[in-house]
Amino acid sequence: MPVPVSQMWTVASYVIGQRLRRNRRYPLVLMLEPLFRCNLACAGCGKIQYPAHVLKRQLSVEECLKAVDECGAPMVSIPGGEPLLHDGMPELVRELVKRRKYIYLCTNAILLQEKLEAGWFKPSKYLSFSVHMDGLEDNHDFAVCREGTYQKAITGIRSAVEQGFRVTTNTTLFDGADPNAVRGFFDEMMDVGVEGMMVSPGYAYDKAPDQTGFLQRRATNELFQMILSNRKKGWQFNQSPLFLEFLMGKRDFECTPWGNPTFNMFGWQKPCYLLQEGYVDSFKELIETTEWDRYGVASGNPKCQNCMVHCGYEPTAVDYTFSGFQGIWANIKAMAFNTYANPKAAKRLDEEKAKPHGPMHHLVQLGFGVDVKSDGTREVVRREKDEAAA
Repeated sequence: MPVPVSQMWTVASYVIGQRLRRNRRYPLVLMLEPLFRCNLACAGCGKIQYPAHVLKRQLSVEECLKAVDECGAPMVSIPGGEPLLHDGMPELVRELVKRRKYIYLCTNAILLQEKLEAGWFKPSKYLSFSVHMDGLEDNHDFAVCREGTYQKAITGIRSAVEQGFRVTTNTTLFDGADPNAVRGFFDEMMDVGVEGMMVSPGYAYDKAPDQTGFLQRRATNELFQMILSNRKKGWQFNQSPLFLEFLMGKRDFECTPWGNPTFNMFGWQKPCYLLQEGYVDSFKELIETTEWDRYGVASGNPKCQNCMVHCGYEPTAVDYTFSGFQGIWANIKAMAFNTYANPKAAKRLDEEKAKPHGPMHHLVQLGFGVDVKSDGTREVVRREKDEAAA
């Protein structure tokens, strides 16, 4: 089972309780960013493009716990930066486990095996390592801009699984992703032994160095329809099945920007994890002073029009699930009949095999080319604009 029964029960009882109290704007997952510092510099990341004096800073364990208690969400996601660079992470995780918070510790897993060997963590149903994996080896190493990271991550995942830790993967897909390779990646992650997988389209961060690879809304639906239709029974996803249907274009949800509130060294971030439009000092102030009607597709805000990221839409899917019989029944059907047979999607998937995909194709789009030398080795070279377009 991709999600423990105890976690499902905790979330269900929490959401139902919020609805019974008629509390419309409640947090589901706290996005706790203790630092922005990282040991990678991914081209699509908007979280590490800060000056050195900011990257050197980090929240204390006390500051993190205060935010957790103030927010009250049943789940805490710890992204970054790279959380395993924070020397207070073992203490923070221990304290969160004491509070019975379900933790997703997001990591690129470069340091995972080292920290496990150092005894930083103990297996717990409350702790899951959410390993950032952007596809099979070539695609992943290209996305994170460093060779060898995929194999290090696999080593860390295997070590964690063998020691009894919960491990999930978190995959971000960009324009030009190969749907067949993504499906192959799902097979490989299941073989490695992860509990479940999370997948989402990338968001066009203003600070991201590479602005060419972000998906538009229609392209997102088309890509995920190919990937998630005709689904293999062995695949397990650590996500709301209704959110996955939303990505496939089967449901029309509006964003819930307050569902995954963000706290970092600047304070409570307005309005959500993806946009940075100011900070406030308290969670109460975040909820009460943010002009929520300015965000989401219906608002007309251009920054929201192509966003389909899980931090905004998965809270919507979860809330809808417990909105009444219709939502509960939809969720049950999505869990029970999850193959989504679709001959048209299968045909398009087969057609994609003949199209160029992968890192080398992306380099060509950026104006680079690949020269094959006489000895069979390859060299990436800069092309002139007219030559790249030819």
